[in-house]
Amino acid sequence: MEAKEQDFTAIVEEYRETIQTICLMYARDREEAEDMMQEALVNLWKARETFRGESRVRTWVWRICVNSCVSYARKYRPSGEERPFDLSGLVAEGEDDELIRQLHDRIHRLRPFDRALVLLWMEDLSYQEIGEILGITAHNVGTRLYRIKEQLRRMSNNKETE
Repeated sequence: MEAKEQDFTAIVEEYRETIQTICLMYARDREEAEDMMQEALVNLWKARETFRGESRVRTWVWRICVNSCVSYARKYRPSGEERPFDLSGLVAEGEDDELIRQLHDRIHRLRPFDRALVLLWMEDLSYQEIGEILGITAHNVGTRLYRIKEQLRRMSNNKETE
């Protein structure tokens, strides 16, 4: 195996869970998540030679994967089509299943950019790192997260929107 292929394989192995998480959050179901993951991996492969090392590899992987998922959804879904995210078989059985399902449903109803912001925040990235991935300032990240949290809170309080 060539060095380029080994480097790519190492990146995919290290960030596989992150890539899967992004794809699952943007997909309507597991099959679409797998298709998105394939598209993201192809895009990572194509972009590997353009990575200049100006950001961390993790930042680069996030940016490519989020953009891949958003592009996939625009390309393959009819305009305006949006279905709730199907969590069946994706979360462990237990008392918190319903709360997890509700949270994922609410996050899935956010606009794609806001969804990406929440995903990055849930990965415990700093505002600076999130800003680098999304191309906004760290201050803008904080402001947007505050507004998104308020939006999610309103969804919690307004059961009719679910």
